[in-house]
Amino acid sequence: MTTIRHEFYETDEKLTLSVFDKGADPAQVSVTFRPRSFTYENGDKKLVLEPLKGQIDPEKSDYTVGKVKVEVRLVKVAPGRWSALIGDSPDPLSPFPSSSTTPAVAEARRRHKNWDSVTEAILSSEKNVTSDDDPNAGGDASVNEFFQKLYADADEDTRRAMLKSYQESGGTTLSTNWEEVKKSRVEVKPPEGGEWKKWGV
Repeated sequence: MTTIRHEFYETDEKLTLSVFDKGADPAQVSVTFRPRSFTYENGDKKLVLEPLKGQIDPEKSDYTVGKVKVEVRLVKVAPGRWSALIGDSPDPLSPFPSSSTTPAVAEARRRHKNWDSVTEAILSSEKNVTSDDDPNAGGDASVNEFFQKLYADADEDTRRAMLKSYQESGGTTLSTNWEEVKKSRVEVKPPEGGEWKKWGV
């Protein structure tokens, strides 16, 4: 008996297994799906995977015989990643349910959220934030609006402090305290992890 080379990749809902049996005759290939096992036979070549890491739905699982390999699609009963084909992990869904609407399956489906719909619901419930509510709302345009308003409403000393601190620090500091800023040159303070470089250097 020859064990056949195989590999797999998976999503939360399905595991796709490639069985490398070049030139296999579809009429000679025998595949058996069981809740926690899979068997492939072709003449003296055999592949048995048991126990499978998780439970599959034999009714929905299928395979295709190609020229180079046989592609097997194992449909998972409970969504999630296995990260291995076989394993003795406890099976919360055993014994195999006769109906796909058993409480265990319903519970597994309930826990598997549709994140797209959750995101949509959150976004649709959020009101549009204006620059009055949050100066960072709406990107650069709103930030500029905020600083223009701050500058326009400020007194002469505050304006001088804003201009001096912004220019001398290369745009890394904005101070409104003229008493502090007028004493000395304002240092460049790049964000944490950042590095200050002069333009063109």
